[in-house]
Amino acid sequence: MEFPRKTAAAAATTRQAGRAAEDRALAHLLDGGLKLLARNYRTPGRGGGEIDLIMREPGGTVVFVEVRQRASRGFGGAAASVGPVKQRRIVFAARHFLMRLAAPPPCRFDVVTVEGARIEWLRAAFDAG
Repeated sequence: MEFPRKTAAAAATTRQAGRAAEDRALAHLLDGGLKLLARNYRTPGRGGGEIDLIMREPGGTVVFVEVRQRASRGFGGAAASVGPVKQRRIVFAARHFLMRLAAPPPCRFDVVTVEGARIEWLRAAFDAG
C-alpha cells in the first residue's frame, strides 16, 4: 500500500505547527520554573536522535522534553505517540548530550502534549531503562 507524499507546502505547514507547539510547551515550562538549555538538539549523523527541549530545574535536574501535538485525543492522543522506538532515540540523544558534561546531573524524561488549547506536562513520562 502506498501513501501519498506530502507536498512542500504541506510539509512547511506541518513544521510551522510543530514549531508553534514547541513554543507553547517552552512557555509552559518556563512558567513552571525551568530554564532552557537547548532546543532541537540533534546527534550527528543519520539514525541518531533529536530532543525538542532540554531544560534545567532550579534544583539542577536536567529534563529532556519531547513535545507532541495532536488535533484531538483520538487514537490515544499525543502522549501515546511517544512509543518505544521514539523513546530509544530520545535516550540515545540524551546520552550524547550528557557526554559533553564533566559530571552528569540527575536527569529525567518528560513529555509535553499539546492537544488543541490544552497543554499537559507529563513529568517522568518514561525512563532510560
